[in-house]
Amino acid sequence: MARTPIFSKIGIIGAGVSGIAAAKQLRHHDPIVFEGSETIGGVWSHCSYRSTKLQSARLDYEFTDFPWPGAEREESSFPSHLEVLDYLNSYARHFDILKCVRFNSKVVGLRYLAGKTSEEPADLRATPPEEYGSLLSGHPVWEVAVQTNNSDDIQLYNFEFVVVCIGRYGDVARMPEFPEKKGPEIFGGKVLHTIDYCKLDKDATSDLIKDKKVSVIGFKKSAIDLALECALQNQGPEGKPCTMVVRTLHWTVPHYWIWGLPFFLFYSTRSAQFLHERPNQSILRVLLCSLFSPLMRQAVSKFIESYLLKKLPLEKYGLKPEHPFVEDYASCQMALMPEKFFPEADKGKIVFKKASNWWFWEKGIEFEDKSKIEADVVVLATGYDGKKKLKAIIPEPFRSLLDYPSGLIPLYRGTIHPLIPNMGFVGYVESISNLHSSELRSIWLSRLVDKKFKLPAVSTMLERTLKEVEVMKRTTRFYKRNCISTYSINHSDEICEEMGWNAWRKKTWLSEAFSPYRSQDYFN
Repeated sequence: MARTPIFSKIGIIGAGVSGIAAAKQLRHHDPIVFEGSETIGGVWSHCSYRSTKLQSARLDYEFTDFPWPGAEREESSFPSHLEVLDYLNSYARHFDILKCVRFNSKVVGLRYLAGKTSEEPADLRATPPEEYGSLLSGHPVWEVAVQTNNSDDIQLYNFEFVVVCIGRYGDVARMPEFPEKKGPEIFGGKVLHTIDYCKLDKDATSDLIKDKKVSVIGFKKSAIDLALECALQNQGPEGKPCTMVVRTLHWTVPHYWIWGLPFFLFYSTRSAQFLHERPNQSILRVLLCSLFSPLMRQAVSKFIESYLLKKLPLEKYGLKPEHPFVEDYASCQMALMPEKFFPEADKGKIVFKKASNWWFWEKGIEFEDKSKIEADVVVLATGYDGKKKLKAIIPEPFRSLLDYPSGLIPLYRGTIHPLIPNMGFVGYVESISNLHSSELRSIWLSRLVDKKFKLPAVSTMLERTLKEVEVMKRTTRFYKRNCISTYSINHSDEICEEMGWNAWRKKTWLSEAFSPYRSQDYFN
């Protein structure tokens, strides 16, 4: 049963990293933040194993105006997910963000209130509006339906502007499809997705995997961490090996040093990113990128690959990817390999099976080459369906426009969909440091809401998002991950310039050229 709508200016959906960043920057408008769980933190709270750690140092994962505590900040070790959660909670308490959050409040749908509701997506594509319009129009534009504490009652809220921060990970598992009568239903063991595994406590995970034949499907970070957990739980003569079923190989790094050089020199400085194509570049840069940069980019990628092949036994286990390293970096898929992973493989506690197609049989998994393995437990580390999660709450005609016209959600400055009115998105375009990019976009969004600058024409915004997608397509075959890592500094430059800030943030030309950009550089 729905109740009388409550009106407020701004609603924010999700209290993960992006949600609390947006809430902090918009807190002068008293936003209401809806969080479906009982805690903030997003994937750090709900999609982490006990062994999950940050993939970067603390210095590369902090808010501009809230550094990690002094002694901790200088540590070179990577913080655990519990330390990250503690940092996020400290940030929320310090800036009094928690008062804005409605916990155990799940958004189940949105309804567009302003203007025509009968337009077809084709109409909006053929004749888009000339201007985007004011974000705070003085009247409700979106109705948000919220279910609290899993009750049957639905509370309605009306907002002038809505910021969607539910992210691309967690909540909705991406599940493999199987031939008829070859799915989990015929398997005699247990099948679960990593999203379910994350919900288990220490004793439950031990009972699930200890002395069991476990198969992990996947070879990205969550699969690698899980396989290592299984191996460590199965030490001794009774312990069973964990089998990783690998379809697509990706490059991993043991640490952030390459042949004695810090990793940031290759991709995270202004001079390094000069070698990479970026949107809206000058004719001179287009010429340089076409003539010289491909050779330099290839040389850098080969240089890094040579170190990884020497440092890690990738060829020994048939784990060398066929694509160049830069394609994984450009799609934000580079993972940090746990120190104990390959020693456990050397002991036979982790084994690998490469296969493009597989399905279940009564006692385990069967592959396209007719080989079979037995299993007691199969864990699907197959990722999440962020687009499905988003489409579940966005109504038509806007749902059909989410991935128009390129197959990716076209977000101007990573935040505004030119064809969806009075709605922002934070946390959907990835970078190497999602916390930093979410905060900077939230600052930009707050200034846009406050009319400190004006958006360009809708057609201009669409054109620029298409150029970004074309750059991604030319950079990596995994472009659908919507990652800007190879031109992240340029992306931040354009955001700064639009806000009226100086884009070059360093104190000297030398540091501007060769130092990595971090959140602290954008403290204003």
